[in-house]
Amino acid sequence: MAFKKSSAILVTLIVSAIVLAIATLGVLSAPSTSQTVPSGGTLTSVEASVNLGIYTNAACTQNASFVDWGALEAGESTTKVIWIKNAGNTDATLNISATDWVPANADPAIDLSWNQEGRTLSPKEVVQATLTLTVSESIDSTITSFSFNIRVTDTA
Repeated sequence: MAFKKSSAILVTLIVSAIVLAIATLGVLSAPSTSQTVPSGGTLTSVEASVNLGIYTNAACTQNASFVDWGALEAGESTTKVIWIKNAGNTDATLNISATDWVPANADPAIDLSWNQEGRTLSPKEVVQATLTLTVSESIDSTITSFSFNIRVTDTA
């Protein structure tokens, strides 16, 4: 249990440092014909009766701690692939949400979705998930950078 708390504290500190670094980055406004939106995101897993792991590789050996969405323009979408592992001993029903937006008005102009919403993950099962980030064509032109946390939870 102490290991889980230490790991959770370490992950929280790393995530906080990344979010703070991203929030302090500024980008010059793009020409009026397009809007480039640098992006970032962090991944967290909320434990319920399961222990969800989030990884950057199918072997689940590289923990995912940051998703770099790259530079996006209004109206664009991009995808990233992660792997989710149920390291617990009970089924998990997967849910994703985007939280802690900086700036706050980036939500709902930027939308996060994935292809595993509501999926039941058995104990020890691993599933590949495709995250999709979509920037609205009518995004506020004052938004030149953003960050948010990606939260994967068990809704069971």
